[in-house]
Amino acid sequence: MHSQKKIMLWINILGGIFVLSSYIWGLTTHPGGGDALWGGIPQWLHTISIADMFLATLGYLTLSAFLFFALDPETAQINIRAGFKTFNVIYATILIPSVLWMPLTLAYIANPDNLLWLADRLVLFIVGLAALGMLSALLNIQTRRPLWFFRLAVAGGIFLAIQTALLDALIWANYFTT
Repeated sequence: MHSQKKIMLWINILGGIFVLSSYIWGLTTHPGGGDALWGGIPQWLHTISIADMFLATLGYLTLSAFLFFALDPETAQINIRAGFKTFNVIYATILIPSVLWMPLTLAYIANPDNLLWLADRLVLFIVGLAALGMLSALLNIQTRRPLWFFRLAVAGGIFLAIQTALLDALIWANYFTT
């Protein structure tokens, strides 16, 4: 296995474990925390957000499968200058801040403080921008074979970007109140 694919695998395994652990920690140590995380978000947005969470997760997995199984790190090229390593940087930029979201949000709920709110919003914006960067990098790769797999990966990237950049970073942050 190519070293960049090993790195990608480890970033996703460790990052996934840490992100899921932060969610499990938050939901098990803060009774009612799950409901509090919705803040003042209207019920109709709950339904849209939950549906897109599943689509974004499936999209993340599909996009990752395409990168892992269909791209050759030696020949993968994004535009003229960037290569496969770019995807690993983007994965880290999505996963590392994602670990911080649950603890920051719960800390803010317990102690509404402008600095905590700013940090929480910053985390969401970084993840949203990274997801948009992932989609952009994917759309700009030279290798798009097999085409059906590439198109599925792009669709997955779109759902991931909708969830992180639109629903989380903009809409959730706009409606959220303690």
